[in-house]
Amino acid sequence: MHQSNYGREGFSHITVAGALAHGMKEVEVWLQTFGPGKKTPIHRHSCEEVFVVLKGKGTLLLGSSSFKHPGQPQEIPVFQNSTFTIPVNDPHQVWNSDEHEDLQVLVIISRPPIKIFIYDDWSMPHTAAKLKFPYYWDEDCLSAPKDEL
Repeated sequence: MHQSNYGREGFSHITVAGALAHGMKEVEVWLQTFGPGKKTPIHRHSCEEVFVVLKGKGTLLLGSSSFKHPGQPQEIPVFQNSTFTIPVNDPHQVWNSDEHEDLQVLVIISRPPIKIFIYDDWSMPHTAAKLKFPYYWDEDCLSAPKDEL
């Protein structure tokens, strides 16, 4: 399994089982580690996402897809052995709000490979979010789709 920070200091990602690298069709599994204070971009995607916190603690910032922009996010504490889900297309951000310990999560997504829309801030309209596809960890192995039998 290839591990990289994909140009993001204090972050590490491993695709444990993926669509492009391993032929998965329905789900993809990642292992991600966030250093103290590190966070994902504010983003959304049209797939379900499940997080299992293996180590550390942090904060899930969860916006809404019901309005023109995400709005003020809910701040939900997450901690070791907790599980949380992200509804389809709800803008969110995972933040290691701990100052001393890494946050390590196992992530499961549906409908891989993932297409991510990135926001500059919580007031950015959904229609202005920028598509990033393929996402960084899919760039190396993205190839032309194969015909299914």
